[in-house]
Amino acid sequence: MSGRTVVVTGGTRGVGAGIARAFVEAGADVVVCARRPAEIPVEGCRFVPLDLRDRPAVAEFFAALPRLDVLVNNAGGTPHRLLTDVDAERHARVVELNLLVPLTATLAAHEHLARARGSVVMIGSVSGGRPSPGSAAYGAAKAGLESLARSMAVEWAPDVRVNTLVVGMVRTESSHLHYGGEEGIAAVSRTVPLGRLAEPSDVGSAAVFLTSDAARYVSGASLLVHGGGERPAFLDAATARKED
Repeated sequence: MSGRTVVVTGGTRGVGAGIARAFVEAGADVVVCARRPAEIPVEGCRFVPLDLRDRPAVAEFFAALPRLDVLVNNAGGTPHRLLTDVDAERHARVVELNLLVPLTATLAAHEHLARARGSVVMIGSVSGGRPSPGSAAYGAAKAGLESLARSMAVEWAPDVRVNTLVVGMVRTESSHLHYGGEEGIAAVSRTVPLGRLAEPSDVGSAAVFLTSDAARYVSGASLLVHGGGERPAFLDAATARKED
């Protein structure tokens, strides 16, 4: 990645920080953008304050870059909300952040990326491919993001490659909000075939791969980074072939 410029949206903490760190370690010039700076900055990154919902500001940010080789659309997320617990406007904001913000950023970056024959990585989620009670709008947005990436890959070929990382459960500083304390995290980890949650660095390594020359013929793809997925619930519920 030496000599390449990489932008990671929402790259100040959690998965985003892990992605930014992986690109720094690969030798890239890394710019991270978010509304607020990191409490613990990733060494080697340049931070630019940016509200990614502000479309004119996003356009201005990308226009000011001297070059851009890689865009990682990582910014996103959602609190736990059952569909009937909040109004439609709250759900719409989740869809905006997780689907429309990546669309806006990628369109603003397109000219740079085409000039550099660069690539885009969308940070998707397993929530986009299965029922997601408590985060239904998020899951729907992530499903749309994966579809958007496949269409971009076709429209912008051969100048720009576009791929999606479909990410499973990741251990971050916010894991306790989703899974509970250490006991809860350990219990959830046991549901993953590889026996643990992902680390942000696992996602970062996959992002570096997808944007490297090693993946130069990979576009429109969805790479699963989920530790083997989820053990089907019926296997534990079924009584057949179990010892007495």
